[in-house]
Amino acid sequence: SIEPFGKDYRFRDQIRDAGGSVMDNIAEGFDRGGKLEFINFLSYSKGSTGEVKSQLYRAMDVTYISKEKFDELYLQYDSLGGQIAGFFSYLNKALIKGEKFKNR
Repeated sequence: SIEPFGKDYRFRDQIRDAGGSVMDNIAEGFDRGGKLEFINFLSYSKGSTGEVKSQLYRAMDVTYISKEKFDELYLQYDSLGGQIAGFFSYLNKALIKGEKFKNR
């Protein structure tokens, strides 16, 4: 729910956009078809999880969200960042090159 953010539309949009950027960068990197490009976009995606976590601190500081909600959301984004990092690490070690290099 966006109600806690009241009329702070800029902040609401900023945290929503950062959260959406996590998913968008994974999709864009995957669609590029190359392993190195995908890894690069995974890095952007992981950075966006950090941005959301920072914004969660700000939201709690100005009492837009409770400590309980902060803990719940922070844990989810921290876990997501770890999962992205694990996938990033796997791809760095994998021999696959990507869909666009399949026939080369």
